[in-house]
Amino acid sequence: MVLHMRQELRMSQQLVMTPQLQQAIKLLQLSRVELQDLVRNELLENPLLEESREMGTTNEEPVSAVEMQDGVDLQGDIGEARAADAPQQEVKADAPNTDNFDWESYLQHHTLSGPMPGSGVRGDDDLPGLEQTMADEETLVEHLMWQIRLSNWSPLEEDIAEYIVRSITASGHLGLSVPQIAQRLEVSTLRVEQMLRKVQQLDPLALASRNLAEVLWIQARHPEHPIGDPLVLTIIAKHLPNLEKRAYQAVARDTGEPLEEVYEATKVIMGLEPRPARQFVSESAQYVTPDVYVHKIGEEYVVTLNDDGLPKLKISNYYRSAMLADSSKQGGKGKGAKQAKQGKGAKPAKGDQAGAKDYITERLRSAQWLIRSIQQRQRTILKVTKSILGFQREFFEKGPQHLRPLILKDVAEDIEMHESTVSRVTTNKYVHTPQGIYELKYFFNAGISRRGGGELASEAVKEKIKKLIEGEDSRKPYSDQKLVELLREEGIDIARRTVAKYREQLNLLSSSKRRKLF
Repeated sequence: MVLHMRQELRMSQQLVMTPQLQQAIKLLQLSRVELQDLVRNELLENPLLEESREMGTTNEEPVSAVEMQDGVDLQGDIGEARAADAPQQEVKADAPNTDNFDWESYLQHHTLSGPMPGSGVRGDDDLPGLEQTMADEETLVEHLMWQIRLSNWSPLEEDIAEYIVRSITASGHLGLSVPQIAQRLEVSTLRVEQMLRKVQQLDPLALASRNLAEVLWIQARHPEHPIGDPLVLTIIAKHLPNLEKRAYQAVARDTGEPLEEVYEATKVIMGLEPRPARQFVSESAQYVTPDVYVHKIGEEYVVTLNDDGLPKLKISNYYRSAMLADSSKQGGKGKGAKQAKQGKGAKPAKGDQAGAKDYITERLRSAQWLIRSIQQRQRTILKVTKSILGFQREFFEKGPQHLRPLILKDVAEDIEMHESTVSRVTTNKYVHTPQGIYELKYFFNAGISRRGGGELASEAVKEKIKKLIEGEDSRKPYSDQKLVELLREEGIDIARRTVAKYREQLNLLSSSKRRKLF
């Protein structure tokens, strides 16, 4: 067999995603906050992009598609702007000269003179102290380290205590074992155990515990307010699994105590704090800004985009005028440029000027594509929302219980787009409706069959399950099988495992754990 090399020419067709198309697809699936961050970054990096300060104006349209593909036609739309269009401010001769204003006497008069009676201005003595104006909240580590430094402990004990404190998890439990801490600090496990017990007595009580039983035991045996009921201590030490299952009969049988006494001891245990670090865990509220508003005006619904907070972009007039002047200069040379080239005194073109022109041209294309992609994104969101409104009109009229089954294919066929485009548009996008704020994906649900024909959306079934559980007797809660029977009475055929799955998605406990006996 002989191996040799040769050249061949082949023609083939393949699908290639241009960078502009990739950017448009990326913008579709960005959330509102992510889009704002991207626009701010582009404003910082692209000198040809500017934020329009004019009120009531829309984003400036980019140039034509021919210019986008074949280059920038400076004689087209972008050539109409002029740097000299900016109005010149005229200074009148009789205008007052503010440069000679006596600021020193003005400041002395208004600063040194005290507040007038009844003016509502308070003196420095009435202002709140510095500690009352601090914005940062104290963290759990800072709170514990403050107590450790005030304790009369040796430097080694403080080091061990600090390592224990910094090993505490968000729930307040110890994240490492005692042998691990002893090995890392090269001290004995007995020393670490002794310091652990001291740290557990700090405020809040029972921090750095290793399990729930230790948390409750330390709180129950606190020297200042100990719990003297031996049944409480016995349940904490031996019967917490049965208590979690609400198997009160088993606890009464194992301890030999009456059931009423077990109930009373359980009430005491429920008054203890299972998560000692709860007060230091601050969960900030997550505010959602809707991308679309749906308002009902009369009998009709109006869909409008929410443009608040989104910078309105335009092409810089300065660079437009500069490129226009350069293009006019080169276009008007013609014969003169050719003669200059033939003459002896012709100057070679400067590389830095050509590089600057290429850079500005590339930045201009990028700015135009960004503006076009954002406009296309907004139009697509508006089109998808209008389509959803047409399919789910009963939801907007009556609420979540009247949600219809809907899939991406239905909306895609309605607006003549691909399903993947609809999926990207509905990701992390929110709509403000008369029924509340919902994610656009909320309106897409599988169907549950009903007796007599027709289907009901899965979210509507979840709402019915939630309302049934909210209206149940807490002493005799509905089991999953009972919920199936109640739903069948309303004409909804559903399996028990489906009810259990929907109940877990609603973060609702099982019937045995929802039961309240006292």
